[in-house]
Amino acid sequence: MVLDINDIQKILPHRPPMLLVDRIIELEPFKSATGIKNVTMNEPHFLGHFPGHPIMPGVLILEAMAQVGGVAMLYPEEHRGKIALFGGMEHVKFKRQVVPGDQLVTKAQLVRTRGDFGLLHCDGYVDGELAASADFKFALKKGEDL
Repeated sequence: MVLDINDIQKILPHRPPMLLVDRIIELEPFKSATGIKNVTMNEPHFLGHFPGHPIMPGVLILEAMAQVGGVAMLYPEEHRGKIALFGGMEHVKFKRQVVPGDQLVTKAQLVRTRGDFGLLHCDGYVDGELAASADFKFALKKGEDL
C-alpha cells in the first residue's frame, strides 16, 4: 500500500515544519511501514545546523523515523484520532550524516504491542547505507487525553 502526503496528513497529527515523512511506499497496518523523507536545503533547521555545512539534526532524523512507524501504528481505523507518544528510546545509533539532497528511507517494524503500548524498531537508510537506527517505546493516546 502506498500513501501520499495527503493520506499521511489524515493519519498523523503533525504539520509542517514538523511533518517529516513525505511518502509511505509500503504499509502493513499495525505491523510495518517504509517511508521516505526528502531532505532539502529549504528546511529551517539548516540555517543554524550548521552554516556552511548543513547536517540534519539527529533528533529530527529520529522524529522522521518515528513518524513512519506512527503511520503503521495509527493507520487502523480503531487507532485514528490517537497520537503516538514516545515513552523512551533505546539502542540509538547514528552511522552517517544526513544532508540536503539525501533521501532518508525508513523501515519501521512493530516488535511487540500490549494494548496501547509497544516497541517499534526503525532503521533509516540513505543510498542503501544505514544512517541511523533506534528502538522506540510508545503509548497511543487519544488527543483529548493529553
